[in-house]
This record gives sequence, structure tokens and C-alpha cells, in this order.
Amino acid sequence: MSRKLLSVGLLAVCLQGQAQLDKEVKMNQYITILMQKMTLEEKIGQLNLPSVGFDVTGPILSQGVEEKIKKGLVGGVFNTYTPAAVRKLQELAVNETRLKIPLLFGYDVIHGHRTIFPIPLGLSATWDPALVQRTARAAGDEAAADGLNWVYSPMVDIARDPRWGRVSEGAGEDPYLGSQLATAYVKGYQGNDFILDNTVLACVKHFALYGAGEAGRDYNTVDMSRLRMYNEYLPPYKAAIDAGVATVMTSFNEIDGVPATANKWLLQDLLRKQWKFNGLIVTDYTGIPEMSAHGMGDAKKVGELALNAGNEMDMVGEVFLKYGAELVKSGKVDQAVIDAACRNVLEAKYKLGLFDDPYRYVNEARNKTAIMNEAKLALSKEAAIKSMVLLKNANNTLPLQAGKKIAFIGPLVQDQRNLIGNWSGAGDWKKAVSIWSALEQKYGAGKFLYAKGANLIDDPALRKRLNDHDGQITLDEKSPEQLITDAVQTAQQADVVVAVLGEAFGMTGEAASRSMIGLPDNQLELLKALKKTGKPIVLVLMNGRPLTLQWENDNVEAILETWFGGTQAGTAIAEVLFGEANPSGKLSMTFPRNVGQVPIYYNHKNTGRPFDENQKYTSKYLDIPNSPLYPFGHGLSYTTFSYGEIKLSKPTITNADKLQVTVRVENTGNFDGVETVQLYIRDLVGSITRPVKELKRFEKVSLKKGEGKDVTFTLSVDDLKFYNTDLKFVAEPGDFKVFVGTSSEQVKEVAFSLK
Repeated sequence: MSRKLLSVGLLAVCLQGQAQLDKEVKMNQYITILMQKMTLEEKIGQLNLPSVGFDVTGPILSQGVEEKIKKGLVGGVFNTYTPAAVRKLQELAVNETRLKIPLLFGYDVIHGHRTIFPIPLGLSATWDPALVQRTARAAGDEAAADGLNWVYSPMVDIARDPRWGRVSEGAGEDPYLGSQLATAYVKGYQGNDFILDNTVLACVKHFALYGAGEAGRDYNTVDMSRLRMYNEYLPPYKAAIDAGVATVMTSFNEIDGVPATANKWLLQDLLRKQWKFNGLIVTDYTGIPEMSAHGMGDAKKVGELALNAGNEMDMVGEVFLKYGAELVKSGKVDQAVIDAACRNVLEAKYKLGLFDDPYRYVNEARNKTAIMNEAKLALSKEAAIKSMVLLKNANNTLPLQAGKKIAFIGPLVQDQRNLIGNWSGAGDWKKAVSIWSALEQKYGAGKFLYAKGANLIDDPALRKRLNDHDGQITLDEKSPEQLITDAVQTAQQADVVVAVLGEAFGMTGEAASRSMIGLPDNQLELLKALKKTGKPIVLVLMNGRPLTLQWENDNVEAILETWFGGTQAGTAIAEVLFGEANPSGKLSMTFPRNVGQVPIYYNHKNTGRPFDENQKYTSKYLDIPNSPLYPFGHGLSYTTFSYGEIKLSKPTITNADKLQVTVRVENTGNFDGVETVQLYIRDLVGSITRPVKELKRFEKVSLKKGEGKDVTFTLSVDDLKFYNTDLKFVAEPGDFKVFVGTSSEQVKEVAFSLK
């Protein structure tokens, strides 16, 4: 590069930096002047985030909220959307308050807003950060067009226990993959400029360690060492912070014996000081008053703890509103704490441009063109296709041949509601495309056989528990026995049976932990009856977590994991089943053989007596293998891929070197396909014990049949670093292994060393 070009580049960077500095100075001046006009009560009001319920006619104001808004005692509103509904509340804040401070409008936009994409666990199975970023951008665009400017996503909690229902909302068990996707979500939601009316504030959650609850039970206790926190659970949160996420939500669990919402070490020492986060911190839903049940004191006391820990918006609890002023006047909370919290709320509003135009997100015309448009529906189908994981495909049973007689059997064949899954928010399940309707649209009515075969759930206690919370589970008029009889008779007429089974959407998500994670008993009974017909069976799964599928794996020819695939799931599934699209998803979370293996994850550590089938006194079970049913990174294709030997640029590197890792990947099958090439390392000797494998790179490679490609990864000393006992991020000289392959278990390996 010439000196002239270099000088121009440096000048541009300097000018950009100066412009940003000027913006911050202007913002600080504006907010300082505004805060000088505010009373203590008005400042505390900015910290109040009530939920305003919603129905088809507009917002239903909770008790007293309208008056609180008029008095300037509400900083934002949770659960209100659509331009008309948002305008109604924003007008109260802007026209009828003393200082005319606009409101924030937040909502749980988890995997799409109106257009629903696969659940996040499904999206993580794409191993495609660019695609995930596009889905977040589309969701943010729709949310903004619907009056919202703050979304409570992404959830980046590392989870290794599939009993926990909220695994459906995250990216699985791996910190590296989780970090890549956390970054993608943040960039997608927030874009490059908040002043644009189609960008929204993202909120990384749940800070922190929420996915490690004991026994897989939601809201449960978490207890782990700082070493495990820093090396295994904190990286995705840190990645979101580094990506510039605007807000952070605290978690329900305790950390070191102190609930996260009152944990000063977590929110001040780690988040603010170590990670330099300067955005807004919000609690989870009633997170502050719930600390009383933890044993932290009465409502006033937990309010004091939450404020002094650094929480800045109280979601729904209204503890700050009730006790904040009293706590300041009594000296329990310093005025500076309230001022700092209020400033961060006001800064968020300023960055969104709400002080210039409180109605910038209220645009009826954009609402009509941005929501569920052709491009977003196409993206929903693309994401659904790429999220599917082919778990098994014996005898090349898939793809199906349209000329054969095929029976589609199961309670989810014609279902629409469950396609969009849990946390589908403002999504309309009636607009979801079922598998059956997609088949009829593509092949015409009467082309395939159909039988329901079973209810989604027969267990009356479970059905009632789910339906008490809008589970929408109904019973067929026919008895369970008659449904199975009909299904068997239908299957006997077919060449191939496609059984579409899985969980109800309410069986995963928040407050949806399960102690047993197999298919519901009645569905398994149906599958066993179909097996007796002797027909080849393709099992299509819809679910929100890894399932125990040992019998299914041993007894059916093919298994396709489709998760809850979203608005266009039916069309996507039909295209994959018939080979118009080739599945390329890879598991981001291990599937156990049974719940006795849980927690199970690929990046475990060895014991002093590691597994050895031929030795009694080693770490293993008596009744099953140690290995999972399907490992992390597993996912088949309709084609096959072969891997050559790994080539290293050098056998030894120093801190200043880069290591090139190259492998030849070839498509050796009969279909074009996409393979996700995965690279893992192992530090053989460390000052603390190290995992048997750690994912460090991956690359998706599209290969036509017969085509090959050299895939090269570049590693640096940073990829070899970990947090030691002093919580220093270091790389220690010594011997390493590098693994490259198609999953965490199917890899080739070579050795190298760090001097």
C-alpha cells in the first residue's frame, strides 16, 4: 500500500473516530441537561419495565400503568406491539408527562417475530453464522416494523442437560460454536446504525450460567468453579459483549450462593470492569421479588441488593418503583447508583433516536410491506432446510421416490401449531405450512396415504398440565387402539412409511423440563406397531431438545431431525424427504442413549482411569456404552464425503507463528452436497486438566458429486489459550493434537507442538 493511500485510510479512521466522539459528547450533554430536570421519583420511573398485556384489539393496560406512564414512572413497556398499540402508549408518555420522555418497547423475539424460523437449537444445527445473522436481521426488521425497538434475544446459555426445556432456545453445548452464533445474532438484530428505523436493541441472556441448572430443572441452583465458568460457560456472553450488544438480562439462578440479580461480582467486577460493558442491564421477569424465595430478604431488601449490584431496569417486579426513593433517602442506596442506571436507560433511548422522533417505529406503511413478505418466507424455508439433521439413513431409504406408494402417519403430519414451536411470540401458527399441505400442493391431493395413528399425547395428567398453559392439545374422536389399527392398515398398503412424531411445542421451552426425554409412550407404541408391518420406516422428528432414541435407532431405517422448523417447515421437510434439498445440518448438542448418561457432552475431560472396555476399574457404565447415541457434530447427507490425511504447515510453532491445517475433502457419493468440516484440538499436558477435544474452527463446503476441495484452517497461539488457576488467559508450551473430521467422533488426527 502506498504512503498516500495509507495516509488517506488513517485520516478516514480518525475522522470516523472523531465523529463517534462528537456523537457521544452530544448525547452526554443532552442527557445531563435532561437529568438535571428530573426528580428522584422520575429517575426511578425510568427503571420500571411493566408488562402490558395484549389482545387483538390492542394493549390491555395493567392495573395503574396508564397513570404511572402519565406521571413519568415507566421507562419501557414489555409485551406491546403493532404500530397502533405502540402509538397509544407512546402518546401517553410523550404528550402527557412532564418531561415527555419516550418509552422503550420490548418483546421476546426469539426465533422470528411474525415470520418464524427454526428454534435456535435448530438454527445452531446449521453451523452457519451468516445464515443465523440473516434470520436475526429479518426478525429485527419485522419487530421494528411492528413498533418494537428492543428484543430479548439472543439466549446464549451453554447447556449440557437435555432435560432442561430451554435448550431449545440456545446453541447447544459448545462455547466456540455458541460464541460464533452469539456474535451473529447481535449483528443481525442491531445492524450497523441504531438510528435506522429497522434496527433494534439486542439483549444477551441469561447472564449468567443459566443453562447449568442442577437436574435439568428450570430456575434451579447453579454451582461451579470459576475455572469452569471462564473456560466453558462464559465465552458466548463475552462474544455478545464484544459484538456490541446493547443490553444484558440477568438470570434466575444463583452464582456462588448469590442470585445473579444481586450478584455484584457478576454485574460489576466481571461485566462492567473486566469486560467493559457500558450498556443497559435489565432483570428477567420478576427476577427481583423472586430473590425473597431464594432467602435474600424481604421485597425492600432484595430491591436494595438488586440496585447496588447494578441492575438498571426492573422487569415487571416494580420493586424499584415501590422502594427506590426510600432506599436512597435512608442511605441504603446511593443517589449515584440511581443516576447511573437512569442514564443508561436514557442513553438507550437516545441511541435509538427516540428523543428526535418517538414514533420512528410506528409506521403502518412499513408494517404492511416488511412483515411476512416473500423474502422472509423464503429465508424461513432456507433456514428450515439447513437446520435439519439426518441422524440415520440405512439402505439409502432417503430420499423418497415419488413413484412409490408412501404412507404418511402420525399426529404431526397435518399439524400446523407445533411447527412454529415454543417462544413463537407474535407468530401465527395458522399461517404455517404443514407437511401434508406442502405435499398436496406439490404432488396433488390423493397422491399419498395418510393416517393419524396416535394423539400427540395420551397421558391425561401431562395433557392437562400443558393445556392449562395454552398447550392446545386435543384428542381424536377415535380411541388410541383404533388409531393404531387404522395406521397399521394404512401402512400395509404402502411401500414406505413416513412416521412424523415428536414433542408438543409446550414440552420444551421455559418451565418445560422433562425427567424422561423419549417420545411419548403412545407415539412409541404406534411406531412399534408400524415396525411389525415389515415396511421400511422413515422417522421424521419434531422436537425442541435431544431425545433418547435407542429403540428408534435400532428399529427404523432412517431418522430425520427437523426440530420445530417454523412457518415454512412443511415445505422444507417435503423438499428434503424427496431429495429436492440435501440435508446438511450437524448436531450442536449430544443425543444420549438414555437419561442415565446426562449430562453428556463431547468436550469432557479424562479421569485418572479413563474408559477402557477391557478393564473393570475404569470410568464407565455396566449396562450401556459411554458413547452417545449421536455425538456433537454428527449429521449425515444423501451423499458421502471422504477425508484425506491432515497436512500441517509445520510440526512446531511459536507464539508468533500461524499453523496452517489442510485436509482434502471429496464428495464420493451420488448427490451434490454440503459438508461441515470440523477442526478440534487437544492440549495433552496442562497446568490444569484439559478437555479431550475442543472445537476451534469449522467450514461449510459445497461439493458437487465427484468434486474435491482442499480445506485450510489457520490457527494461532490464541486458539491454544485457556484460563489457568489464576484466571489468566494463557497458552502453555507443549504437545497438542489437532483433529479434523465430519463430527466430534469421526476425525483424523496429527500432532504438533508449541515452543
